[in-house]
Amino acid sequence: MNDLFIGFTSLAGTDGILRILMMLIGILLIWLAIKKEYEPMLLLPIGFGAILVNLPLSVAFEYEGAPGFLKILFEAGIATELFPVLIFIAVEAMCDFGPMFQNPVMMFFGAAAQFGIFFTVLAALALGRAFPQLGFDLPTASAIGIIGAADGPTSIYVASKFARPYLGPISVAAYSYMSLVPLIQPPVIKALTSKKERVIKMKINTASYPRGLRIVFPIAVTVIAGLVAPMSVPLIGSLMFGNLIRECGVLEKLSLAAQNELASIVTLLLGITIGSSMRADQFLRPQTLIILALGLVAFIFDTAGGVLFAKFLNLFRKEGDKINPMVGAAGISAFPMSARVIQKLATAEDGNTFVIMEAVSANVSGQLGSVMAGGIVLALVPVLMGW
Repeated sequence: MNDLFIGFTSLAGTDGILRILMMLIGILLIWLAIKKEYEPMLLLPIGFGAILVNLPLSVAFEYEGAPGFLKILFEAGIATELFPVLIFIAVEAMCDFGPMFQNPVMMFFGAAAQFGIFFTVLAALALGRAFPQLGFDLPTASAIGIIGAADGPTSIYVASKFARPYLGPISVAAYSYMSLVPLIQPPVIKALTSKKERVIKMKINTASYPRGLRIVFPIAVTVIAGLVAPMSVPLIGSLMFGNLIRECGVLEKLSLAAQNELASIVTLLLGITIGSSMRADQFLRPQTLIILALGLVAFIFDTAGGVLFAKFLNLFRKEGDKINPMVGAAGISAFPMSARVIQKLATAEDGNTFVIMEAVSANVSGQLGSVMAGGIVLALVPVLMGW
C-alpha cells in the first residue's frame, strides 16, 4: 500500500511544494506555446520535460542509480553539445545570405546588435563580485550574457560549456525572450527614434553578385573563424556546413531533409531535454530570477545597440541616402521574427515605408553575428581564466 501512494506522500513537505510549483511552471510554458503560440516547437516540449523531471522520484531522469531516458538524452545530446550543433546545421540550411550580399552594409548591424551580450556579461560579473554567494564568475557571466545572442542553440552550447548548473534558466530565458521579440523591441525602438526617422524610405539595392559567392562564403567564414578563434569551429562550422548544403545546388534532398526532418526531430529532443534540466532544487533559487532579468536586459541593449549604430552611421550619410534606424534593431538573431516586427512598425507609421529587405539583410547578418559572438566568448574566457 505504501508503494501505491508513494507518489503522493513524496510531495509532502517543502521539497514537494517546490516540485508542484515547477510542474505548474511547466504547465504555464505549455499554455504559452498552445494559447499564445510563443515558440511552440520548443516551449511545449520544455514545459512537458519540466513536468516529467519534477514528478515524484523523477524516474524519467534517474532512479536508484539507473539513468532514465531523459538523462540518457541529456548526456548524449546536451553534455556533448551534439543537439545544438545539429540544430545549427538545420537552421542554416534554411537561411539565405543573398539579401546580405546585396546590402553589405547590413553586415555591420549583425555585429552592433550584439552589444547587449557584452554589456550583460559585465553586469553579471559585477553582480557576482558584489554578491559572491550568487556564484557568477566570468564563465557563468559569459553564459548568461549569451542569452542576448537571441539564438537558443548558441546559448545552450555556451551554457553547457561554462555554466551547466544554470542551463535550465539560461535556455528558458533565451527561447522565451526570442518569442517575446514582438513585445520587447517596439518600445525600445520608439524610445530611441523619432517619427521622422521611423518613416525614412531607403533606396532599394539591387546590386548583383557572383553566384559563386554563395559557395565561397561559408567555406571562407569557416576557415577564417578556425584560424582566428579555434574554439568557435563547432558553432561556425556546423552553421556554415548547413548553408553550404543549401547553396551548393547538388544536395537538394539533403538540404530539404536538414530544413524539415532534422530540424523537427532535434528540436523535439532538444526541448524535452532542456526541460529535464529544470529540476526544482536547481531552478527555484534567486539566481534564476536574476538570470531572467539579465536576459531581458541583454535583449533590450541588443536592440538599442543596433538602433543607435544606425543613427551614428546616418551622421555621415547624405540626405536621401540615410538608413531607417529601425533596421538596426533587426541585427539580432531572432530570424525572421525581428525583420517582420520592423516592417510592421514601419507600416504602422507610414503605409508607404517598406524596409523589409533591409531588415531581412540585417536579420540574416545577426544570425552570423550571434554565432561569432558566441565563438569570441568561447575563445576569450579560457584565456582570461588561464585554462
